[in-house]
Amino acid sequence: MVSNSYQLLPQRDRPAPRTPGLFADSDSFTRRSFHKGLSFDYIPNVSENDFTDTSQSWISWICNLIVIFLVYIFTFIAFPITGWFSLKTVPNYQRIVVFRLGRVGPPKGPGIVLVLPLIDQWQRVDLRTRAFNIPPCQVNTRDGGMLLVGADIQFRIWNPVLSVVSVQDLNASTRMTAHNVLIQSMAKKTVREIQNERVKLGEYLGVDINELTQPWGLEVDRVELTLGSLLKAPEESLSGPLAMPPSAPGLEGLTGPIQQLAMHFLSHSSSSKPQQEDSITFTDELSRAPQVVVTSPSSVEELLDRVKPLLSETLVHQVRACFRFDIRSGDGQHHSYYVDLREGSGAAGAGSLCQEPDVTLSLSESDLLAMFQGRLQPFSAYTSGRLKIQGDIMTAMKLEGLIKLLKN
Repeated sequence: MVSNSYQLLPQRDRPAPRTPGLFADSDSFTRRSFHKGLSFDYIPNVSENDFTDTSQSWISWICNLIVIFLVYIFTFIAFPITGWFSLKTVPNYQRIVVFRLGRVGPPKGPGIVLVLPLIDQWQRVDLRTRAFNIPPCQVNTRDGGMLLVGADIQFRIWNPVLSVVSVQDLNASTRMTAHNVLIQSMAKKTVREIQNERVKLGEYLGVDINELTQPWGLEVDRVELTLGSLLKAPEESLSGPLAMPPSAPGLEGLTGPIQQLAMHFLSHSSSSKPQQEDSITFTDELSRAPQVVVTSPSSVEELLDRVKPLLSETLVHQVRACFRFDIRSGDGQHHSYYVDLREGSGAAGAGSLCQEPDVTLSLSESDLLAMFQGRLQPFSAYTSGRLKIQGDIMTAMKLEGLIKLLKN
């Protein structure tokens, strides 16, 4: 009696063993390494011009050669006709990615490129530098603040084949990736770091984006951050010390040249206090104290009378600008005044002597007097909306020299 051994049959067919495919290396396939930014688990090995497909069988390879050979013969026989749609002119800044019988080949161009009819599908790829901007978006910083941050990004395609086979919509994917990296990177920084280290953070942001987009054949060349308004002050600024101008409350809301203007005024106003104390020890304090109260200007006209004797050729040589003041009086009327420091010894008065002033400052009469008397800081007036500046901010900073002379 023969004993037969029975084995349980599987309920389903065994899956066919996976092969590396066209673009994957066998070693990397066994490791099953995943790469950031890809929609699949391999990177096409096109950087080394390796377009072989080891998984293709001999029968498939022979059939492909026969079909390609027949199409070549047909193209050359009917060349006067097929030449119109088979020959493509590729400029120096473009490449053509060709899929022959569904398999990608090396990029072609520049020059005249032959595209076989019926079996070739091709796509043009522009290699020139392009740019897009990320609109300002709300970013929650590490110190509890909230501000608007955007970016201007310049990029180019360094590998045409990867840009076609690795991602479906390159522009949309790049925008989304850059937007997510921007929010994640800025969330790890404080408001002060974002405002003071904007250039350095832009370089770091470009490196982070490149780590995700280089497998797509795309490289980011330049990233420039654009800062918007401060929506919420950081928590540490509410209780921060006032030892240095950058840590003063209100400076976090200023960006760019406006922040430099506020820091410039604040630094000089804080440094002028010990000078006033030193000068008191060398003068008659009893005789000067009542003079300050009596001669304190109570109107803009009296303030101009005190400014006119201070004008000189030295001050004109330092400033070289014309300032216009749009003053709003207590009864609601608007008056214009000017301080012309362009030529000669300078001039100041009522009206609008300057046809095209370099800087226009709009504020109320009481705020102007308080600012020149030192009772109102320019940066606090600007952040609260009581002072509006039109024109070059760096030119407006030169007005501080006149304010300093008036205080002394």
